[in-house]
Amino acid sequence: MSPSIIDTRVVYIPPAERELPALALHIISLVDSYMLWLGVTEESPDTVQNAPGSGSLCKDWACAMPPPPGSKMLGPASPLFRTSGSDVALSMAQRLALKFRKQIFLSVDIPPVYLAVPYGSRLLLDAEKRMVEVLTVVVK
Repeated sequence: MSPSIIDTRVVYIPPAERELPALALHIISLVDSYMLWLGVTEESPDTVQNAPGSGSLCKDWACAMPPPPGSKMLGPASPLFRTSGSDVALSMAQRLALKFRKQIFLSVDIPPVYLAVPYGSRLLLDAEKRMVEVLTVVVK
């Protein structure tokens, strides 16, 4: 029997500040692509695998392709679903596709209240940084 080419895991991302929520990152590793869901969670680190079941895939969902080999430009990308409350998945997916040279499907499920000033940019920056850390381990 050959090993599975699809790997899935859910990672708990603790809040960087007391005012910010904890996040869950669901990673599905496919052949040359990742399907990622990032959402707010009230689950503990021990039960974080339950978080994606209570989230929404289609609040802010985008697909980004890596650029051609040797290029440092962002590759093509397209929003798959969007709401008026969030539009962060497209640019974040493009940056991840550039960094990892893989197709990225990214769904960001963070309520608008957490994306507002003063903590929204900090939350997204920390989330993207942690996603890069986790994916760097997954890639190896």
